Parts: sequence; structure tokens; C-alpha cells
Amino acid sequence: MENYRFIKPYGDSFNDGIVQVSFTLPSKDRFTAIEAARVLLSKMGIRDSKIAAVEEPIENFYFFVAYGSIIHEVDLEQIKPIVPEYMKMSKEEVEMYAMENGIRKMVILGATIGTDSHTVGLDSILNMKGFRGEKGLEAYKCFQVYNLGPQVMPSELVAKVKELNADAVLVSQTITQRNMHLKNLTELVDLLEAEDLRDKVILICGGSRIDHRVAKELGYDAGFGPNTTPSDVASFIVQFYVKNKRKEEDL
Repeated sequence: MENYRFIKPYGDSFNDGIVQVSFTLPSKDRFTAIEAARVLLSKMGIRDSKIAAVEEPIENFYFFVAYGSIIHEVDLEQIKPIVPEYMKMSKEEVEMYAMENGIRKMVILGATIGTDSHTVGLDSILNMKGFRGEKGLEAYKCFQVYNLGPQVMPSELVAKVKELNADAVLVSQTITQRNMHLKNLTELVDLLEAEDLRDKVILICGGSRIDHRVAKELGYDAGFGPNTTPSDVASFIVQFYVKNKRKEEDL
């Protein structure tokens, strides 16, 4: 087997670096736009570039599809991914784990905060129907789930945390224009800290541009991106809860 330490994208053959990119450029005319695209591709480190398609969806804006061979490579030994630490378990295993560790009913709140009205991802994790053949958290015996739905202001969510004595809060953010998702997520953490609630709940965020690294930087316990399944989130919640409980008992 070939050495997989230094890698490039794979197109037709190993490490040929072939990539396809798409972007839009403003320009006064088509020919200037094409030449600008070629220069941009070169600055991106793409050699032997080919422009496969160019369209003008609106006047003076040109959409490109291009491909070529990227010159950059990645040293896999230098890559240190930041991911949630948990052992993935099935629904039945989560329920057994909860029972063995004295967890009766954890109160789980879920919401899409701010002006964000997208709930597909949140619903796929929480609702009974679930996602990818897995039941959502509503189906778990060890959880009492409250799906608060879309456009919940951070202050409203914090009030619900207090009212229901929540154990975990799941926040979904899809709208990312001008980093609005970061503002909303940060505001929630600040409000929880102001109410002395941050350390009393497991705080999880998810969305199309959310990963664990971003979540940790914002003060969350975990971040889950696209293709997360309900059992991923359930496994993390119960294991994180038990780990923290044991830490408290050791103090």
C-alpha cells in the first residue's frame, strides 16, 4: 500500500490533486471575468486549470465551474482533529447505560434560536421519527424531551432551562449570513453564565456549519455537524453526564 502520510485530493489517480471549484465573480464583461477567474485559480494553487462552465445569472456577475490540479498537500501526521469524546451506542445500549448509572429521566430542551426558522436538523435528532432509521430522543426511556421549535430567543430558552430544570440543551443554527449563528450561540452562553446555569446543563449545538472545534471555542460541551444521528447525541449526553457526576463525587 502506498504511503498515505502526505496527501492531495484524488481525481483520476492517487495524489493527482484534481479538484473542482465553483464561484461567482463580478465583472464588467465576460472576457474580463474569465481572465480574472484564471488568475484567481492560479492564486488558489490550482495549476492546469480548465474552466468547464461560465454563466451570467444576473448582469455583470459570472458564475464559474472550473477544475485543475492543486499544488498543495496535507501531512496527515500533523492533523489533530477535535471531535466529541464518546463511545457510540445504540438506543438500547444508551437506555441500559442510563439505568445502570442511576439515570431515570434527563430533561432535554431543543430549540432553533434567534430568527432562525430551520428545524429539520433539530427535529431529526429529537422527534420520535428520527433520522437514518434511528428513533429520535423522544423515543428514549431515559429522556424527557421538550422541542421548543424555531425562532426561540436566547433569553426565552434560558427561562425554560430554569422553569423545567433542564439537564441538557440542544441548539440548532442554520442561518449563517454575517456569522449570525456565532452571535446567537455566544449570546446563549453569556445568558446562561449570567444566571449561574452554564455549569448545570450539558450544552450542545449543531448545524450545517457547526463542528466540535467551533462549539468548544464558543463555550459549548459539544458540537455536531451534518449527518449526526440521534444515537450520537444520546450517547454523548449520557456519557458526559455520568463522567461529570463521577468527578463531583470524587471532589
